[in-house]
Amino acid sequence: MFLYHGSNVEIKKVDLNLSKPNKDFGRGFYLSDNFEQASEMASFKAELLGGAPFVTKFYFDEKRFSDKTLNVLRFSEYSKEWAEFVFKNRSQENQLFTHEYDIVTGPIANDRVGVQIRRLMEGDIDFDTFIEKLKFMKGVTFQFFFGTQKAVDLLENKGLCDE
Repeated sequence: MFLYHGSNVEIKKVDLNLSKPNKDFGRGFYLSDNFEQASEMASFKAELLGGAPFVTKFYFDEKRFSDKTLNVLRFSEYSKEWAEFVFKNRSQENQLFTHEYDIVTGPIANDRVGVQIRRLMEGDIDFDTFIEKLKFMKGVTFQFFFGTQKAVDLLENKGLCDE
């Protein structure tokens, strides 16, 4: 399968040390199977941080999801378990890797996650409302998290693309 990463820099080699903490599935390298989603992210990053939008294409062998040497977690839909996992990763005060998964796949949370976490923690909303508020406003779009070097090494960089 082909996966895409949108950024304001060209990705020649994935460096997990550059990954930001407190993301949906933790600190790691994120990709989408949707080129348009990655392209929008690239434009957003370029506007926010400067530079130009770049979308890098990677190949990942889907059979690896069943590889017993990898610890893979897959969420097929928005669910209580998904929301709890996002909450745990997004609300960590420490900025260290918080789970043992090499790869995590599942829906993208909306861009207002921080606001919803605060509302939940302050008791303004219950957990069921929290789940609903986390749903991505543009419909279900999946993300692919690669959180260990072992997982990143399975990505074959195909270079920049403009589909």
